[in-house]
Amino acid sequence: MEASAQQLDADRITLLFTRPDGSFLCARWGRPIAPVIFGLSDETLDVFRSAIRAVAAHAGAAVTETDPEMGSNLMLFFVRDWDELAGVPDLDRLTGQPGLPARLAQAGADQYRLFRFDADGGIRACLTFVRMSGALAEAHPAQLAEVLAVRAMLTFAQDVTPSRALAALIRAAYDPVLPAAAHDPSFALRLAARLAAG
Repeated sequence: MEASAQQLDADRITLLFTRPDGSFLCARWGRPIAPVIFGLSDETLDVFRSAIRAVAAHAGAAVTETDPEMGSNLMLFFVRDWDELAGVPDLDRLTGQPGLPARLAQAGADQYRLFRFDADGGIRACLTFVRMSGALAEAHPAQLAEVLAVRAMLTFAQDVTPSRALAALIRAAYDPVLPAAAHDPSFALRLAARLAAG
């Protein structure tokens, strides 16, 4: 059953943004999103581009062709196996994580996401890596596109599944009255209040 917006109370919202080390971070994009996608066929690319634009529009976030500093700031990499990432130029510099492909392979991961941030704490860039030979091999392109787009909109500390409740939460987090980033768990109370108000 799909959760209603009212079911996302402050405690559940807090969990969504509490990282394994116990720290809290809820950050949204602080600049227009300029997506680029690697490793997909042309027809599937259109599905993913449409999903990103739809999710961003729902949140009230802008999508653009080019970021003036980075060119692209939402990068999605699709590979059959993690060792294919060795062919990505300057991967270590791009991610800031040397040896990432080997660590993902050792962990048996199906996907990995990392964020970069601007000075105000807003999301500056999001890199998403997806291994299509594992559990995601049979995923429907449109469903996978929506999932990945949703997970890139906020700094979720765990995997989330698109739902009305989550859509409402994303909209609330993109309220321009709220800060682009919050590190205090009490921020979940502000989000919950907006959800309760509809």
